[in-house]
Amino acid sequence: MNRSILQAPRHTSIGVPVGPYRIGGGAPILVQSMTNTDTEDAEGTAAQVRSLAEAGSELVRITVNTPAAAAAVPHIRERLD
Repeated sequence: MNRSILQAPRHTSIGVPVGPYRIGGGAPILVQSMTNTDTEDAEGTAAQVRSLAEAGSELVRITVNTPAAAAAVPHIRERLD
């Protein structure tokens, strides 16, 4: 049998709240992306988040892989307000 992927049954999942959104559990598909900047570069990361949001991304993820990257998160957020 050669069924289209569009006809394949969906798995039942439990919805998870992420900020004002819900992922899974029958919620609408959420357009998301991830930055590829060095998170320590607060200005560059904020610019990329803004660009992705303008392109239609509803959720943008950033990498926080070092203490310096974690320290940059509040500065990124400030630039997005």
